[in-house]
Amino acid sequence: MKTNITPANGKLGILIPGLGAVATTMIAGVEAVKKGISQPIGSLTQMGSIRLGKRTENRYPKVKDFVPLAKLDDIVFGGWDVYSDNVFEAATKAKVLEAGLLNAVKSELEAVVPMKAAFDKNYAKNLIGTHVKTGTRYEMAQEVMNDITTFKEKNGCDRIVLIWCGSTEIYYEASDIHQTIAKFEQALIDDDKRISPSMIYAYAALKMGIPFANGAPNLTVDIPAMIELAKLTETPIAGKDFKTGQTLMKTILAPGLAARSLGVKGWFSTNILGNRDGLVLDDPDNFKTKEVSKLGVLEDILRPEDNPELYGDLYHKIRIDYYPPHGDNKESWDNIDIFGWLGYKMQIKINFLCRDSILAAPIALDLALFSDLAKRSGMSGIQEWLSFYLKSPQTAEGLPPENDIFKQLIKLQNTLRHLMGEDLITHLGLDYYQELVDVL
Repeated sequence: MKTNITPANGKLGILIPGLGAVATTMIAGVEAVKKGISQPIGSLTQMGSIRLGKRTENRYPKVKDFVPLAKLDDIVFGGWDVYSDNVFEAATKAKVLEAGLLNAVKSELEAVVPMKAAFDKNYAKNLIGTHVKTGTRYEMAQEVMNDITTFKEKNGCDRIVLIWCGSTEIYYEASDIHQTIAKFEQALIDDDKRISPSMIYAYAALKMGIPFANGAPNLTVDIPAMIELAKLTETPIAGKDFKTGQTLMKTILAPGLAARSLGVKGWFSTNILGNRDGLVLDDPDNFKTKEVSKLGVLEDILRPEDNPELYGDLYHKIRIDYYPPHGDNKESWDNIDIFGWLGYKMQIKINFLCRDSILAAPIALDLALFSDLAKRSGMSGIQEWLSFYLKSPQTAEGLPPENDIFKQLIKLQNTLRHLMGEDLITHLGLDYYQELVDVL
């Protein structure tokens, strides 16, 4: 049966903590698409199609025509940043998009002026925030909620979603204050430094029933207190860390190697990038957070414990180096030592010269639109079907994550089919041939 989905009437406000390279690239791109001067390439919600029914029915509508998503013309952008630059100024400094495109949407970008950010330098030591909130954690959380309310009223928005596009925070693990809403809220009042800036935004959003998606590998909504709050306010949350660049390639290539039962002895990965993300990751504590997020992908796909002959001795190494001359143009190298029939060795070399924000921008847009759809569909708590976009999928307790991008896509598409009352597709296909046999 088709799910009762509240229509996407009115304006959708997309509020973004961290108006840096990724956020400004996404905002500028959406404004350019609105004006018809560019195409939303890389966005599944805008460019992707979905098969419905049997192959013989030849039904392949665009995703945006199949499910009731918010229209791009109905989106209003806002956000917070540790610097006071408006989005045009920030995008110009990020040097991701060409000046001609930015100037074509200059007035729209200049209108997006960041609110002061909830910031703690201890969580991003290489950033010097000059446009930040003061006060306790509790006071900052209250200010963020006031910011959201003011933005919604000022811009006439019917709904809001939050997408974290801020920097990677330092690595740390959940403690007692992260276990329940009551303990977390008391820690806010106590100004407990174990509450990170990203948690302040997530708490404010979930407390108000606003969907939250995390584009960085921070410990944010993946704690019991936030999961409890999401269920209490019937609000969707997803995993974390936009799946771009090197990890995207791993989730494409590793499933192929596993599908053919080819062994992997070693996978060495190194990256260089020079944007604000690279600067933050130049600190070992911040890099640790990213490393943990990236390391888990291969192990989840190849499952060495279940396939010891093929992957039991897998050596997986990751490096990220800050290299300012490259700016946002991340470059990654992968050396993969594989073995095949009778144990004979082979190698795969990948040199991916990608543009980090160009890959991340459509992910941020899709997560915002799908999170809004989930909220209007009455879907709350962890949305594992959005793992397609994330390096670290969030799952129910005790459930291993699925990092195979092709299985993730099937899960996403079947979720959309389920919402719209269409048959789920298993790709079994035997019915085409069984019917012929019956006739004969």
